[in-house]
Amino acid sequence: MSDHKIHVTQPFLPPLEEFIPYVEEIWENRFLTNGGPLHQRLEADLAAYLGVEHLALFNNGTIALITALQALDLEGEVITTPFSFVATTNALIWNKNTPVFVDIDPVTLNLDPAKIEAAITPRTTAILPVHCYGNPCDMAAIRDIADRHGLKVVYDAAHAFGVHNEEGSILARGDLSTLSLHATKVFNTFEGGAVICRDAAMKHHIDELKNFGIVDELTIKVAGCNGKMSEIHAAMGLAQLGHIDACLARRGEIDAAYRAALADVPGLDPVPKPNQTRSNWAYFPIVVNDAYPLTRDGLYDHLREVNILTRRYFYPLLTTLPMYSDLPSAAPANLPVASEMSQRVMCLPIFPSMTDDDIARIVDALRAPLRGGRPLAATA
Repeated sequence: MSDHKIHVTQPFLPPLEEFIPYVEEIWENRFLTNGGPLHQRLEADLAAYLGVEHLALFNNGTIALITALQALDLEGEVITTPFSFVATTNALIWNKNTPVFVDIDPVTLNLDPAKIEAAITPRTTAILPVHCYGNPCDMAAIRDIADRHGLKVVYDAAHAFGVHNEEGSILARGDLSTLSLHATKVFNTFEGGAVICRDAAMKHHIDELKNFGIVDELTIKVAGCNGKMSEIHAAMGLAQLGHIDACLARRGEIDAAYRAALADVPGLDPVPKPNQTRSNWAYFPIVVNDAYPLTRDGLYDHLREVNILTRRYFYPLLTTLPMYSDLPSAAPANLPVASEMSQRVMCLPIFPSMTDDDIARIVDALRAPLRGGRPLAATA
């Protein structure tokens, strides 16, 4: 077997000959940014593909999330998950909101709706759940809680490109949802993001916010930022969009192969994929339990020795970071499930160009500690 490095993810690149015509179009029309024709085309094409009515493209997912929070004029406390990438809570800090952490469900690893109401105070203005690994939150329960308490809901859907449940695109839920189109995501524009909203008026407001608050040549209405996507990034998205279904299909095959191969491996439990009629197989997280002979960190090191580069995602837990650890809601006793899962979850490599031999090599390396031996790749 080959001993080449297998990374946890690898960005999909469309054939160069499909990308070049878009670049030539940019050079020909001299429109480089500021909502150019490729940007407008990608916004329309993505909205149609994703099954949403209004979508605003951004230069990255973090600015998209910051702008979504700003667009709703949120103040005070926002209830969120500690089991996420740091951009989720950093966006709250940038908007001068106070994160209030609530524990996660032990199966889905998403925000646990049963824990939300106890965290609501008179200062609470919104809930910021994350569709962790692209698996949908319990959106009906969250919406019911928000409606009863007069709260806004903003979904961090960074992982959830193209995901549907029985009601359609999960991006169409909440007051706003945000996407990441970073190179590590299932669909990327090198760097990029998007905000999905329900009506044209909000879309117009968001477009103003991402362009410094400019209304026209003489009018600046609000203190916006520069969140615009360039034409070269939009070109990447347009070139890639024609391949997305094939990429997702291959990811689904890899997911199925992993689940079949790990079905009889004690102590390595794939995270289930609940409530989906269409998945994107964005990640392949497993929970390393006590029945396995290595800890999660031990397995992480073991795999690195044979050039299989996984990710302890999400670790460290957000509440252990210095800017959040002093918050009352960050106490480990308040978050027993998230605290444990941050020590047990690992994401295995999954990307469209993975070969069956790659999968076999990874599975062999996972099985090796059970037989007290070394992975075959280490001795090849």
